[in-house]
Amino acid sequence: MSNILHITASIRGDESVSTMLGQKIVDGLIEATGASVTTRDLARNDVPYQSWERFNAGLAPKDERTPEQAELAAIADTLIAELLTADMIVISTPVYNFGAPATLKAWADLVARAGTTFKYTETGPVGLLEGKKAYIAAASGGTPIGSGMDFMSSWLKFYLGFLGISDVEIVAADGIMGADGEAKIEAAKTRAADMVGQPSAA
Repeated sequence: MSNILHITASIRGDESVSTMLGQKIVDGLIEATGASVTTRDLARNDVPYQSWERFNAGLAPKDERTPEQAELAAIADTLIAELLTADMIVISTPVYNFGAPATLKAWADLVARAGTTFKYTETGPVGLLEGKKAYIAAASGGTPIGSGMDFMSSWLKFYLGFLGISDVEIVAADGIMGADGEAKIEAAKTRAADMVGQPSAA
């Protein structure tokens, strides 16, 4: 059975537009594939920032880690395992101050581990997560997704590609604080459903 990893990063909880769009994609994927789902809510579950000690603990072989290193590396080990076992990744994220939420960047720093999710070669780094499919469900109050003001989606697509995930689709409800915000949300919901072949009214 295939597995979906749904990562959410909005602080708005049940009112989050990006989370709702991502859930639309997840529901369609479940209907189409019968996949299981692992959800990682970055806003509601503490994800620590990377540190030099945590970084080195993660690189140490598991059977050679000290008890302190094992404790420091545990969260990254868990997040990496979720990513490695996923066939499809759905990332629901808002744009905060033109970029990604700090919690999403913290997640990215923890799961980028040399020798596990990417490797160094004579010609440069190579991602080790080929064959996975990723969807980005984005929302913003005023920043047009894909514009020069949007540093979230360009960074996230590049980062996923660095890990070897090149098959990435984006659906966005952007500028939703404007007068036509509700119409933009509804249009994004339709696009999210169409991306995975789900009836838009579902």
